[in-house]
Amino acid sequence: MAYSSENAISVPIDEVLFETSFNSHFQALYAYACMLVKDEDEAEEIVQTVFLKIWEKRESIAITSSLKAYLYQMVYRDSMNHIRHQKVKQKHQDITLHQINDNGLQMDEGQDHELMDALKKALQGLPEKCRKVFLLSRYETLKYQEIADRLGISVKTVETHMGKALKHLRVELADFLPLLIILFTNS
Repeated sequence: MAYSSENAISVPIDEVLFETSFNSHFQALYAYACMLVKDEDEAEEIVQTVFLKIWEKRESIAITSSLKAYLYQMVYRDSMNHIRHQKVKQKHQDITLHQINDNGLQMDEGQDHELMDALKKALQGLPEKCRKVFLLSRYETLKYQEIADRLGISVKTVETHMGKALKHLRVELADFLPLLIILFTNS
């Protein structure tokens, strides 16, 4: 990757320059992402992912503005993508519950909330990577290979995380199992 300001020549990013940039900009970018997404864990992941993308593409990226401006722009874009994803995920959950009701399973609003609360609690009980794999599979309907590519892990690791997630959810949501079978076979 080459860094350049308007009046400077390109400077290749090496490990030292990358680490210096990370150390000097991480906290401010993290605070900015927290303000945007309102979630400290997601904000940290967004900023780390931005730096990871820069490192991975260091040979091909040419920054034509200041590095700081470039980093803020990337954090903003990834934060907005995260927010849009959260809205889509919530809409998908709402549609899925309506599909359950349309298929003849009648639940009152209290049961809807009880199921969603139990599902959210069960998902929060999963390790982070395991939860991400499950959500990418079930809510974004990605294939295992696509999930592996997105997360930078092997397909076998994706399979392992899915197995752990499903086992955990079966245990945690045993009272809701008939509803969940319908939920996950219709989505």
